[in-house]
Amino acid sequence: MKTYLSAIILMLFTCALSSDKPAYLLYNKNLKETSYQKMLKELAEADIVFFGELHDNSLNHWLELQVTKDLYKEKKEKLVLGAEMFEADNQTVLNEYLKGFITAKQLETEAKVWQNYQTDYKPLLDFALKNKLNFVATNIPRRYASMVSKGGLEALNQLSEDAKKNIAPLPIDVDLTLPAYAEMMKMGSMHGSGGTSISAENITKAQIIKDATMANFILKNWQQEQCFLHYNGSYHSNNFEGIVWHLKRKNPALKIMTINTVEASDIENPSEKVKNSADFIFVIPDDMTKSY
Repeated sequence: MKTYLSAIILMLFTCALSSDKPAYLLYNKNLKETSYQKMLKELAEADIVFFGELHDNSLNHWLELQVTKDLYKEKKEKLVLGAEMFEADNQTVLNEYLKGFITAKQLETEAKVWQNYQTDYKPLLDFALKNKLNFVATNIPRRYASMVSKGGLEALNQLSEDAKKNIAPLPIDVDLTLPAYAEMMKMGSMHGSGGTSISAENITKAQIIKDATMANFILKNWQQEQCFLHYNGSYHSNNFEGIVWHLKRKNPALKIMTINTVEASDIENPSEKVKNSADFIFVIPDDMTKSY
């Protein structure tokens, strides 16, 4: 009888496990399942953490907020936040909001916030407001990236010294053979407004100036013993390239940890293509709700 009952209990337990619907699974760089707590411990020991996101994935943004809250428990005032989603020339407006000088509505009017700001990025900014944390606008103003896509990096030499404060110091390091940039080069030229042709090289260099500028403002706002948590599209930090490459060029001693977020039809069997793409990889069902 005991053997029979044990078999029944085991069967029920197995059925319960097989019916679970986890919203995500977390893997290390070798695509071995790992725990959230193990990841958090390693992130807390880093100088810079990149959360590579899928811009339109709702669960992804919830995970960003949870990582932020939990890192704050570990680092307190030594946590610094920053994001691709805010451009460097909006830093003054951002600071005024964080100091309570202007309202949320004024911030949205004055800054170039993304279409999913309310649902996806405002919670992060408001967490910084509540806990008196610095929040850094790291991205290049889009009008300057557009200049590069049309006229190459040389176009930036025309800017005033005041305007150049919002971009990485020129000249910047360029390596078009890095896999991520080389892949962009393969995409070929595209047509801009008015039927003008934009070369693949200039499109890639526009990406490079974004990465270099984000690296520049991360370094300018990080100090020893701090942990800088940066939110960006995963393609800006995947495979330890992009922003990470530019940071390492400036300060090889930095301890950097990266997170990638991917979608999969079967989260228990993610694609081998994402192996080694980051230190930690969140795998989310591909039918997860999109924020836009």
